[in-house]
Amino acid sequence: MGKVKIAIIGAGKRGMYTYAPCILKSSNLCEIVAVVEPKKGRRDLFVQKYNIEDRYIFEDAVEFFEYEKVADAVIICTNDYKHYEIAKIALEKGYHVLLEKPMSNRLDGLIHLRDLYSRYQNRVFMICNTLRYAPFFKELKHIIDEKRLGELISIGYDDNISYWDFAHSFVRGSWRNSSDTSQLSLSKGCSDIDIILYLAHSNCKKITSFASLKHFSKENFKDEMAENCLDCKVEPGCPYSAKKIYLEKNLDINNAVHLNPTKENLLDILRKGPYGKCVYKCDNDVYDNMNSILYFENGVTSTLNINGFNKNNNILVKLKFSQGELIGSFNENKIITREFVSEKETIINPSTAEDVVKEANKNIIDEFIKNILNNKYPELANSIESHIIAFAAEYSIVSDESIYIDDFLKSSIEITKEIDKLIR
Repeated sequence: MGKVKIAIIGAGKRGMYTYAPCILKSSNLCEIVAVVEPKKGRRDLFVQKYNIEDRYIFEDAVEFFEYEKVADAVIICTNDYKHYEIAKIALEKGYHVLLEKPMSNRLDGLIHLRDLYSRYQNRVFMICNTLRYAPFFKELKHIIDEKRLGELISIGYDDNISYWDFAHSFVRGSWRNSSDTSQLSLSKGCSDIDIILYLAHSNCKKITSFASLKHFSKENFKDEMAENCLDCKVEPGCPYSAKKIYLEKNLDINNAVHLNPTKENLLDILRKGPYGKCVYKCDNDVYDNMNSILYFENGVTSTLNINGFNKNNNILVKLKFSQGELIGSFNENKIITREFVSEKETIINPSTAEDVVKEANKNIIDEFIKNILNNKYPELANSIESHIIAFAAEYSIVSDESIYIDDFLKSSIEITKEIDKLIR
């Protein structure tokens, strides 16, 4: 086969600025031939940046799938609630699929995708669990598998979301309302749980989770504040100020706010849109902190902490072994191992890349293309299990109970079957 032809479905921040540039870097193996995007401004910019032919420009997925098959594969980067339906049709139409997480923001959608995968095993169907493709986590896995520090006993995993990123994404932005997208346990937790599963190398037996919307709520709005940061008297002392985040920090997230993020355009959209609103006056309901305890069948235990109160984005990992310990910082590309008997301390820097996040994104695109070219069909079981556990975590939060994963999966399958009977 020649170059792998790819259609991007969803030309937002992930589609346009994360995955499309990775494809360009492997232009000897693959090419972008089509785009599906409902918003005209995004669509036009994508076409301009990636030179898409007029006949392969689509406003929605229905139009794209009704057209003749124009690509070998699709990368789905739409809003969470569209993931299942688009992936389902793509598999049925014969496309290889790289699906942004979560696979589905509905439990029944996840169960259906599980069944679809078993029917279409001649398709490459992968989930964007990019962390698995980062040298940092591969090195952690090597250390565990080689038993350099003895038997793995426990995993401590902290997904530290920076205060400005959390305010942008989960308070003002696209992931702020769980009814439109999903709760933090799924939107962030599914990829974290996937890595914990990868390291534990065992099925999860049960999970207990706790979470709350502790800070970003209307109860913390004070009389001297204003509903828009541009009018607020206390804005200079507020870390979540939209003026500070979008006008002073010069971050990549500005591309998600405006297609042409000049100061003038940003000021205009902060005045008119949700990104300028006070963080205590938004319609958000997503937890701002969450803790989970996971117990695995091989006796390994793990904690998972996700919260939005950190200076920088980072993932911190602490592994406890029978003969040593390990601490690691993903974004700092640093692993420290300490051996008990020799008291030897070793520092490992697994990656040589300047940006470890972009490196992981590029690696998953490379793996996706390689699998298509080599007719290699990776297992989806771990991705499905991580999502099941994420849904179980949410059920644990709302029910205030420990959830046994096997029982939860069985009941989910039965409930899905009953729902299908009612809607047929």
